[in-house]
Amino acid sequence: MENQNKKKIGKYRIQEIMLTLMPGIALLVLFLMFCIAVISKEYMLSLYLKIIFNEGVVLALVATGAVFIYTLGSFDISLGASTLLSATLGVMTYNTTENLALMIIVIFATGIGCSLLSSLLASVFNIPVFVTTVAMMSVLSAISAQLITSNGGALGGISIPATLLKGLDNPPFKIVVLALWFAICLFVFNFTKVGRKQKFLGGNPVCAQLTGISVNKYAIIAFVMAGIGVALGAFLTIVYTPSVTTGTAGSIGMNILVAIVFGGMPISGGPRSKIYSSLVGGFSYILLTNFLKIVIDGNAGYGISQIISAVFFLLVVYIASMNYRTKMLPR
Repeated sequence: MENQNKKKIGKYRIQEIMLTLMPGIALLVLFLMFCIAVISKEYMLSLYLKIIFNEGVVLALVATGAVFIYTLGSFDISLGASTLLSATLGVMTYNTTENLALMIIVIFATGIGCSLLSSLLASVFNIPVFVTTVAMMSVLSAISAQLITSNGGALGGISIPATLLKGLDNPPFKIVVLALWFAICLFVFNFTKVGRKQKFLGGNPVCAQLTGISVNKYAIIAFVMAGIGVALGAFLTIVYTPSVTTGTAGSIGMNILVAIVFGGMPISGGPRSKIYSSLVGGFSYILLTNFLKIVIDGNAGYGISQIISAVFFLLVVYIASMNYRTKMLPR
């Protein structure tokens, strides 16, 4: 009996190690497949790698902050709309004042403010998160579209001078921003009581509340962290493309959910949440979508690539859940 238990424990540990390493291995495989596809099509590899890098950095920045929300077992699909509104108000502020510092302040104030509003509606007024985020996504997108249109950007969007942030549009600066933000989130998530209590709330909210942990307090902290990530993503979006259109960052909200799962984090949150899933999953998802665009050409191919992405997503969720399937419920 004792030997059987040891074998089961050993098997479980091997499974844990394999499932932990799998997202990183998948990222490497996707990168190699992407490079092979670009080279085989005789496209310029350096240009496509630049696109992957810039899209991946923005998604990883926003997703890293969003991990705190998903750890609670919650979600927010309005983060893309928040990123759009932050970038829009930032560009409008600079065009009005020609003050770069004020533009950055407005971007961060908007990103954090939108997240706090979502947190207020969901936590304080007990409105279901799904209803809150869908409503916020619609409202913020509509406000951004109205602002862009009313400022003469109905066709090409609104923009700042292309030379204003050109010096920041380089990989070293963006890597430093991403690394600093990730290091801060890693410290808060893994080495402070904030991260530990959020994991506890996500794993067993009833038990956590009985021990005196405030749901509202840690939900607000989670949404603030997500808001900072939104602001950083909005700023680097403007750095990369100094113009904002109604389609800017439109799909980030849903992409974050997929990216976090690709990174090996369960969608239920809790103690199995991993902060690095935002980095690994963010770049994996961007590589996958761009790989499918290259391999599957034409309008008909777009639908096929979406189906493949959906199937791949379901497969990842199934595999990721294998290591915690037991006869007992996780909560």
